[in-house]
Amino acid sequence: MANAAMWRADDVGISAFDDLDLSARARRNCEERELYDEALRRGEGLAASTGGLVVETGLHTGRSPKDKFIVCDALTDQTIWWDNNQPITPAQFDRLYDDMAAHARRMSLFAQDLHACATPTHQLNIRVFTEFAWHALFARHLFVPADGASQSFEPELTVLDLPSFQADPSRHGCRSGTVIAIDFSRGVVLIGGTQYAGEIKKSIFTYLNYVLPAKGVLPMHCAVNDGDDGSAVFFGLSGTGKTTLSADPARSLIGDDEHGWDESGLFNFEGGCYAKAIRLSQHSEPDIFAASHRRGAILENVSYDPCAGGFDFDDDSKTENTRIAYPLGYIPNASATRRAGHPRNIVMLTCDAFGVLPPIARLTPAQAMYHFLSGYTAKVAGTERGVKEPQATFSACFGAPFMPRRPTEYADLLRDFILTSQANCWLVNTGWSGGPYGVGRRMPIAATRALLQGALDGSLAQGDFRTDQSFGLSVPASAAGVDKKMLDPVQTWSSREDFNQMAERLVRMFETNFGTLALSVDQQVLDAQPGRTR
Repeated sequence: MANAAMWRADDVGISAFDDLDLSARARRNCEERELYDEALRRGEGLAASTGGLVVETGLHTGRSPKDKFIVCDALTDQTIWWDNNQPITPAQFDRLYDDMAAHARRMSLFAQDLHACATPTHQLNIRVFTEFAWHALFARHLFVPADGASQSFEPELTVLDLPSFQADPSRHGCRSGTVIAIDFSRGVVLIGGTQYAGEIKKSIFTYLNYVLPAKGVLPMHCAVNDGDDGSAVFFGLSGTGKTTLSADPARSLIGDDEHGWDESGLFNFEGGCYAKAIRLSQHSEPDIFAASHRRGAILENVSYDPCAGGFDFDDDSKTENTRIAYPLGYIPNASATRRAGHPRNIVMLTCDAFGVLPPIARLTPAQAMYHFLSGYTAKVAGTERGVKEPQATFSACFGAPFMPRRPTEYADLLRDFILTSQANCWLVNTGWSGGPYGVGRRMPIAATRALLQGALDGSLAQGDFRTDQSFGLSVPASAAGVDKKMLDPVQTWSSREDFNQMAERLVRMFETNFGTLALSVDQQVLDAQPGRTR
């Protein structure tokens, strides 16, 4: 690799690719309209009647976690959670770097100079090179264009995104022709063999998840909104309602996916949203629906009829993971600063397809750490090939694929911030009631919103609570606008025996998962496990 000798293991953030003259060859900092028009001219997508850009990502309609690698070197050897991340050697990364740079020289690239993190203290300068114009537009939507970007812009992280490049497993140490490789020491991300734009966003998130904890900052896979009663954090895996529930017209949206928490409060990593579009409706998600119809929005793998000029958001024939990318400003009540004070409430969202968790429960700090480390939700039949009944999914910190450090590093920061901010912690089930998926029914979104309103305005905490016998959770005895039976899941089932069997099954899943993590946690967190609190 050219100039490889000048890089050292502690040189995080060295500008990359300038030595190969890619910056000079790329079209720098094209604005939205130019990128939109160029994508159409190149045949990368279709112009919708709304002015949106309709694109398809081919074989890869989601992330490729098995194709993601981190360079193992003196910086990362002892600091990466290797049980959850895959290593490659510096030499393998060097060969991949050289081969991708050679491939890039044969094409016209786009370069965007961008910022991540809405606080000046932790602002990250990013340069993203892309092969596709629409990928450059995506990066510009999801992050913040650098004001007056010029040759003086100094990137701390450089991303090279080449969908047409095919990696060689024997040469590059990867698994297939698709590769996402991150070198934290050099501040370089290489993405090849996939058209899925989300890899750009998530690789930048992964980088921040590595560098920020060392600065005392908790990086979080969460949504945040703010109101008269203070800010709220919404943790949750895909499909739990994180974007939907945070987009509250009565509250200011700080962001829908990735945030940091430091001694000053909360701040968004991004400048845009990447919302799931499957079964999107104007009635249940009016702001996101309106954003999808704004000029310049990117609609990824969304079914579109050019003749009729309309979208079919219910069509999952390409993927369940249809997406819309748009700037945060497309949401009417979005925060201009993308910052908020310390949260008054922390909400952990789960979609329990087994139908046994209560719709809302108040958590102690120890229980909050336990559920944060567990990161539970459930897949339902039909969402993935071969899934015929509910399947428990556990993802540490509600985002294990993006967490390079050990989960307890993030959990310890969360515990410290909860204690200093005295935030209230809640577990909210947006899944099923009255039975598992296929028997019961989905929690009514109106009931979930009513429960959240009571949690955020403080009224729910003033009422009486009972202890759930299956999971040891503190559950409200009543809530305005919600049927009392719904608050006690066993009462919604036709058979108490069936409920108890299903609850016991889920408790065992929690225990098994937590055991496999092999985490060093204090006794209070161990005692917060569902099986130990009854």
